[in-house]
Amino acid sequence: MALEVNDGNFGEVVVNSDKPVVVDFWAEWCGPCRMIAPFIEDLSKEYAGKAVVVKCDVDNSPSVAAKYGIRNIPTVLFFKNGAIADKQVGAAPKSVFVNKLNALL
Repeated sequence: MALEVNDGNFGEVVVNSDKPVVVDFWAEWCGPCRMIAPFIEDLSKEYAGKAVVVKCDVDNSPSVAAKYGIRNIPTVLFFKNGAIADKQVGAAPKSVFVNKLNALL
């Protein structure tokens, strides 16, 4: 299951990770966010031990969302070595997320 991150633990979990990290910026009220949620959960299981997959609720973590310029959701950021390496704005097929993550491994 994807971990929940917030303003308080984002740096520790995401920026300081020694593995690639997938961050799904979402909100409860967002329809497209609910569409990709199963893909994010699949990634968390399929890449366990190889990558970290987390979800960040923009309503509960406004500082992180502002820091990374999240203006549309869902936005999925792909981090490697603490920096943004790729991103996907809006809903997309699972294969898009898989390909972007595989490129970081």
